[in-house]
Amino acid sequence: MKLTTMFIGTLVLSTAMLAMPSTSYSQGTSRDRSSQAHRKSKQEEWKKIGIGSAAAAVLGLISKNGTLTTLGTVGALYSAYRYEEDRKSSVRSRREKAQLYSRKSVVIDGHRYKRQTVRKGKKVYYQFVRAS
Repeated sequence: MKLTTMFIGTLVLSTAMLAMPSTSYSQGTSRDRSSQAHRKSKQEEWKKIGIGSAAAAVLGLISKNGTLTTLGTVGALYSAYRYEEDRKSSVRSRREKAQLYSRKSVVIDGHRYKRQTVRKGKKVYYQFVRAS
């Protein structure tokens, strides 16, 4: 009986989560809109997964099922982490910075710069040094 109730509860919560409306997007070029729409849809997807996982954790607490509680909590925390990462990636300057530092070298004003790794304590930084 408990298993049937949990299954029905999870099914209802999942259905409600998928039925949530999505948001609209601002005007821009077609490429900007499609990449913005993709990022926004992924962000919304993680949000919905987080809500569903949190609901599973609450259901596990109510039914005193430790496994369901643990899995729901872990899923909700991971979804919150991914949601936050996707939210940060919507800032254009952060995307451009990540794209720049993913390269091994760049050419600026006709001069070639190579990326070097700098370690200060336990932190790792990157800097571009002009190549000879």
